[in-house]
Amino acid sequence: MLCALIMAGGKGTRFWPLSTEEKPKQFLNLIGDDTMIQMTVNRIKPIIPMERIFVCTGAMYVDLVKEQLPELPERNIIIEPEGRNTTPCIALSALVIDRYFKDSTMIVLPSDHLIKDEEKFRNIIEESEDFLENNEQAIITLGMKPDRPETGYGYIKYNNETSKNDAFNTFKVDKFVEKPNEEKAKEYLENGSYLWNGGMFLWKTSTIIDEIKKYSPLTYEAIHEIESIKEENLQKLIDEKYNKTESISIDYAVLEKSKNIYVVPSEIGWDDIGTWKSVERYKEKDINNNILDGNARVIESNSNIAINKGKRIVMIGIDDVMTLETEDSIYIVNKDYMDNLRDYKNIV
Repeated sequence: MLCALIMAGGKGTRFWPLSTEEKPKQFLNLIGDDTMIQMTVNRIKPIIPMERIFVCTGAMYVDLVKEQLPELPERNIIIEPEGRNTTPCIALSALVIDRYFKDSTMIVLPSDHLIKDEEKFRNIIEESEDFLENNEQAIITLGMKPDRPETGYGYIKYNNETSKNDAFNTFKVDKFVEKPNEEKAKEYLENGSYLWNGGMFLWKTSTIIDEIKKYSPLTYEAIHEIESIKEENLQKLIDEKYNKTESISIDYAVLEKSKNIYVVPSEIGWDDIGTWKSVERYKEKDINNNILDGNARVIESNSNIAINKGKRIVMIGIDDVMTLETEDSIYIVNKDYMDNLRDYKNIV
């Protein structure tokens, strides 16, 4: 049985001032009409029903989750008392999911990524689920074939030990590599055996619980009572014990130590929508390369971005500028600065 965990507790500071701590980027419609978290859910709904989709988020975002995902059962909102990195989030969620769907297969998804070939993505998930039925102790991660020397992503190094499946190959993972400098990123691109780490994983809930118990015992010991506690006391236990977990990423805590990890090379049109430049790649542009999202007009202007919902913005004779309207301000920014806006948060 396949279940999904969508991690939606991030604060999206890279998209300030549009993304705020009160409403971070996963709850914004940065690319299309749907918000990022709605896009994530809609992408998997054809193969996973809503009753088996879970969202892990902070207490301050529960109302936003309910508002944007009204079909999601309330028990499927897993509430973190505080953000403590991905290992506690995944441990908590795996224990909760295993309560309701014993020994299910669990796919872990970020809430704010773009996948253009959604049908192929779903096929990979289904084939990976079949693989795990025959290899119950395995962990599968999806790796994206790099098309540029990207320094903003982690990488996965794989070897030629292949397990063939009818629809795709899985490769044993040699190691996970942190974000490289440009020179290293070029080496990885030329090498051909490195993939981008998209932060998407599949495993049996029992497998990941055992791996966390083995490699992050403080986290397991803090919250393992979730397995047996009465439903009415569940959130109270989480609130009391969650701060005793180990604040560490799943990559460091488990994946770099586990011995049975496979990667599926996945050409699915993936992108981590983590910067304004990544948004710019996918927004519709006019003939002069302008992006107009809202009430805006450009005259003799090129390569601008205008995001506003109130009064009309008119750009005349301007190139390479981004304008952003928030509830209380309008920001006019040279595009060279747009991915560093959060650096100015405390001085504007």
